[in-house]
Amino acid sequence: MKKISLLFLFFSLAGYSQTNLFTGTWSNENCKDCSKKYILNLILAQSNSNIFGTAEIINNDEKRNTGIMEVTGFVYPLGEKAIVKLKGKNGIGASIILDVSDKNIQFTKRAGSDLIPQETILTKLYD
Repeated sequence: MKKISLLFLFFSLAGYSQTNLFTGTWSNENCKDCSKKYILNLILAQSNSNIFGTAEIINNDEKRNTGIMEVTGFVYPLGEKAIVKLKGKNGIGASIILDVSDKNIQFTKRAGSDLIPQETILTKLYD
């Protein structure tokens, strides 16, 4: 019985591997089908189910630039979806849903500042 339980424990630990799909630098800068009204940059680090990082929106209109914003959030158990909060200076902030697939992130705003885009697709620039 001990051999069976040890064997089961070994296979259950060996089958689990952590993937940090959100870690990296993401941007819509290279998007071919997007309008270029703004450039959204995300630099994210994922540790287990937590996400930390920075975000910035660069716009031609100086009033619509956000500056550096703090990103914090968590990843759902399957690892392909995350909910994050963006906090910036002067009350800029939003609640965001991130869905990752292949080398893209679907960025969808749930609530927050009008300076943050409603939705966009970000591509991975760096790991």
